[in-house]
Amino acid sequence: VQYASNKMTDLFTYNKKITRSMSRKGNCWDNAVAESFFKTIKHEWLYRFKYTSHNQLFESIKQYITWYNNERLHSSLGYLSPLEMEIKIRGFSKKVA
Repeated sequence: VQYASNKMTDLFTYNKKITRSMSRKGNCWDNAVAESFFKTIKHEWLYRFKYTSHNQLFESIKQYITWYNNERLHSSLGYLSPLEMEIKIRGFSKKVA
């Protein structure tokens, strides 16, 4: 873990476009999207199964993310999947350009 931490610090030092979060400890507003996704994956997927290995867990998470991005309908996206919304946006932006 120390190795990853040093790499992240190096990333912040090297790339001046990335800024660290400056919020107080326990304030998750700057991380709301990630927190929401982790809550969703836990309740919709991970709590439904028992895993016996890291590989089994990893494959299960890959399967969920594929489903989440390609098939799961999101009310905030007008009941489209994220992939459908991306295609719609990209198609629209190509017509404008």
